[in-house]
Amino acid sequence: MADETHDRPFAVVGSGTLFDGAAYWATLLGVYLMVGGLMFYSGKEKLFDDNGHPPQGIKDQFKGTFIDTFPGTHAAWIILGLLEFGVFLLLVASLIFLEFLPHRDKLFLQLGLAVAMLTFACLAFGQTATSQFSGTASLYTYFGSTVVILILVSLMPPNRQDRWLGGLGSSRGS
Repeated sequence: MADETHDRPFAVVGSGTLFDGAAYWATLLGVYLMVGGLMFYSGKEKLFDDNGHPPQGIKDQFKGTFIDTFPGTHAAWIILGLLEFGVFLLLVASLIFLEFLPHRDKLFLQLGLAVAMLTFACLAFGQTATSQFSGTASLYTYFGSTVVILILVSLMPPNRQDRWLGGLGSSRGS
């Protein structure tokens, strides 16, 4: 049988079960809403609502730290906003390139998740630098959750067969 990934790149439903399809669409919808929404509002607040200016509490938190010196609290705030909003834009690109379809590679989506991991790591570094260890623990959870999401996305079609939930049947595309 021909490889469905190449024969049907724009198929909305693969050849898996109804449960495979429902899980596929629910999973991707959840990923786009959760990660996209989180990064959109975080980046929007830093870059547009606050015009790139960190709130006084952030300035006070980092006063006298390495981050206050390099790259500077103001620059760090903008960099974080760019990373966060960049993740959102990568997810938008993923939607524009129809990566949500089962037989399409998810390159922008996976890159967006990887940049989200970098963003959480930067945020955690800042929290650790100011001894905000409970904040670091929360960010570690965000980082770890994003790792799990990235692995999950990499295990979905087109990287696995349409019957991806149980992995039943022969190799990919059969």
